[in-house]
Amino acid sequence: MLSIDRSIIDAIVAHARRDHPDEACGVVAGPAGSDTPTRHIPMANAARSMTFYEFDSMEQLRLWREMDDRDEEPVVIYHSHTATEAYPSRTDISFAGEPGAHYLLVSTREPDTEEIRSFRIVDGVVTEEPVEIVAAVDPHAVQSYMFGQSPATVDYECSDR
Repeated sequence: MLSIDRSIIDAIVAHARRDHPDEACGVVAGPAGSDTPTRHIPMANAARSMTFYEFDSMEQLRLWREMDDRDEEPVVIYHSHTATEAYPSRTDISFAGEPGAHYLLVSTREPDTEEIRSFRIVDGVVTEEPVEIVAAVDPHAVQSYMFGQSPATVDYECSDR
């Protein structure tokens, strides 16, 4: 199960809406070994495509080094689908290189609603998992950074902790 703060989900959805009709992408980092997403980092979609996302290689290298320096790891890797459901494509599956990460997809195909789903992708096997959206216990614990920027069912649970 992915447990994630509402403010991070709101930031991811805002990023997806802002970049629509292109796919948006980014990372939510957290302390290494914790499985706790705390630092939202929107990334540039180097492909600038409506059907494909690709991290800028230099931006990704910088971010992964920064996470290493901060003893963090990519807890969530996210992107949007602009015309299809929030389910990994064959390309998404083939590029999924972080077996410990949650792969969060947001569909922005409907103008007034978003479909949010999370998956584990390991060795080409896709497993959907529940998403629990929680309110921050400490609102200062969740951070959102602008590291880079690119020009029908909802499967999640909401709870307050």
